[in-house]
Parts: sequence; structure tokens; C-alpha cells
Amino acid sequence: MDIDSLLNPLQRFGVHLGLERIQRLLADLGNPHQRVPILHVTGTNGKGSVCAYLSAVLTEAGYRVGRYTSPHLIDWNERICLNEQPISIPALAELLLQVKAAIPQDIQDSPTQFEVITAAAWLYFAQQRVDIAVIEVGLGGRLDATNVCDSPLVSIITSLSREHWQNLGPTLADIAREKAGILKSGCPAVIGQLPPEAKAVVEARVKELDCPTVWVKPAVMLLANSENLTPQPPHQGSGSRSGKGEREGEFPKNWAEYEGIKYPLPLLGDIQLSNSAIAIATVQILRSQGWKITDAAIQNGMAKTQWLGRLQWTTWHHHRLLIDGAHNPAAAIALRQYVDTLNTPVTWVMGILSTKDHADIFEALLRGTDRLYLVPVPDHSSADPNALAVLARNICPELADCRTYPDLEKGLEAATSNPTETSKRLIVLCGSLYLVGHFLQNLRG
Repeated sequence: MDIDSLLNPLQRFGVHLGLERIQRLLADLGNPHQRVPILHVTGTNGKGSVCAYLSAVLTEAGYRVGRYTSPHLIDWNERICLNEQPISIPALAELLLQVKAAIPQDIQDSPTQFEVITAAAWLYFAQQRVDIAVIEVGLGGRLDATNVCDSPLVSIITSLSREHWQNLGPTLADIAREKAGILKSGCPAVIGQLPPEAKAVVEARVKELDCPTVWVKPAVMLLANSENLTPQPPHQGSGSRSGKGEREGEFPKNWAEYEGIKYPLPLLGDIQLSNSAIAIATVQILRSQGWKITDAAIQNGMAKTQWLGRLQWTTWHHHRLLIDGAHNPAAAIALRQYVDTLNTPVTWVMGILSTKDHADIFEALLRGTDRLYLVPVPDHSSADPNALAVLARNICPELADCRTYPDLEKGLEAATSNPTETSKRLIVLCGSLYLVGHFLQNLRG
């Protein structure tokens, strides 16, 4: 059965934060979440990468590992994984039918689309008897549908910046208060680097709840010729996915070190020094709780980590292309930092949702030698490319070029139309995970 036909009718219930509906639904399903030990991950950016690292390492260590993330790039089943493999479409359809059957026909306050797919994830992980599940928050934390476990193994806050303020509150302190809602009394917490205003709120909350807390500093990048970077033999039967951009069986060229643990770093960008350190700090807590995770499992798991659509190199009609879902100012800053290391003029192909901070994103990304080709984000509430073009020219009048196109394909065609020019420029597709997902879906055919 088509997953869209099961889930799209629920779109009319919108985004509606609150725990009553999901708790009622899970109770009617037998409270599957109570049978699943979890790592709970929130934050403005970095959640997905941290979930990917943790899932890969724990799978490599020999555990049965669930992973729940959102949004998906191409297919709904990407959100629910078991040992790094997405649930099959038929299995997901069957789960959704079970969940929907538990919803009373005459209910006044129907579960939302996100609550239904989240309930399906809990049900799947319980049915599959996972040893542990890595659960990514959908929006905020305190009132998110994933926030139904009283005793997570570890609660993780990756980063905090001003996003989704329409739902979470206008200030960093408001947003921090919502994210800190996943912290539970006496349960360990791992916290990434936070702005002072946000850190003060989180510090007060961990103190109030008496959470043993690790405040994580970024890992240190190791030189390519550093000693002691010898990979351990892979865990037998652990799967053979290679690190992104590496040939099968090779370890990534970049290595990092956090708290004496050296590991390969397959995901690109300096931000991964923070994200990977958060994952390693979490693994150290799990070790202290009795989980058997060897250094070899850490190295091989980190090496195999993939997280599509984030600083990912690909090709489009034989043209090399960098794609990144950067859709908020903090992510745009990280993208620009990576792009600057390449020392190449940039052609941006961008689409942004109407709800995003367009001006701050442009401030972070645009420079005088850049070209900007703006397109709509299909099937979502897209910002008007023409209005974005006016804003971009005001923010960066020195832009080498700024144009709009009716769809992504025409924008990419324009960016790659002159082979001589294209060979001298870096083409970057960014601005929305939904736009990146649309691109990857078309690429897959």
C-alpha cells in the first residue's frame, strides 16, 4: 500500500505540539515505548548526524539498534531504521494500519501525521525487540511526540539557535526551555556548545533535575599522517557500507580525537568535530552503564556513518555538485565555512521555505563573487524566489549574478550551461532539506 495514501490525510491536523494525543494513542497500542531503551536527541542542528553516528557505532558493537529521524529526504521509510536498514514499505504500511486502527473513529482531537508515524516507530522497535533505539526529536522537545519516556539512557542536546521560533518562542531562552524539556530527573545528559543565553537555561534545568551532565567541547582534528590511526578489524557480519566518498573497505581520510578516543570522520565540515564528539561522549556514558562497545566498534561504526543531503558531493548530468540541506542561519554559517576551504567562486542554487530567516541565511552565505539562482521548493510552503532575489541584492549588492527560475531543474541547467564557466565554479544546491530531497528523488529516477 502507498504510504502517502495512509499519511497524507492526516496533514489536515497540522503541527500541534502536545503529549496527550500521543500518550493516549500509545496506551491504546499497549505502550510499546515502555519496552524500548532510548537515546533521546534534540537540538537546532546536528541531531541527524549525531543519531547516524550513534546508530552506526551501536550496530557495529553487535546490538540490535533502532533509529528514528525526521524529516525523510525521499521516502517515508527512511525515518525508521533497524541496524542501519530502513523498514520495508510493506512493513511500514502494516504498522501504520495497526496504528490507525487504534484511533477511535469519533475522536475529537485526532493524532497528527507526525504523531502517527512516531507511534509506528515505537511499535516497530518494540515488536523487533531492539536493544536500544536512537530517537530524534521532531520539533522542540518538551511537547514533542517523541518525549514520552521517563528514563532515557542519555538525553542529548546538540546545539541551540533561533529556529522554529513561531512554535517554540521568540528568544533563545524560550527555545532552550523547550529543548531542555527532554531532560529527565537523574538521567545523564550530553550537551553540545550553546550560546550563553541558552546555556544558562539548560544549566539551571540540569541542576534542578540533578542530571549527571557532560558539557562537550569539539573534538580535535588529527593530521592525516598522525600515528596510531590504524583501523581495527571490522566486526564480523556488521555490514559493509563504506564511509561517504570512500571506496569500499577504505577508512575516511579525516580522523579526530575526543577524550583520548581516536576515530575516523567521514562526514564533512568542521561542525562534525562537535557532532562526533557529542556521539563519542554518549558512547562513553553507555560504556559506564555496562554496554559493551569496543574502540574497534567505535572506529568502524564512525567510518561507516552516512547522512545524506548534508555536505554531500554528487553529480548532475556529469557536473560535480555539492548539496546541503542548510535551512537556518547556523547551518548556513557551517556551509559557508566549508565552502571557503575550497577557495572557488560559488554558484548557489537555492530554494527556501517561507517560514525561515531568509535575511540571516543570505548574510551567512553570500559574497560578492557569488552567483545566486533562486527556485521554489516544490510541494511545500516556499518563499517567493522573486522576493528572495530582491532581498539578496539588498544584502549583497556585489553579487556577480542573481536570477530566478520556475523550478529546480531549470535553475541547475542555468548553473551548468557554460562548461568553461562551470569548471571554474563550485555549484552548491542548498536552502531546504525538502529541495535536496526533491533533487535526490529525481536523481534516483
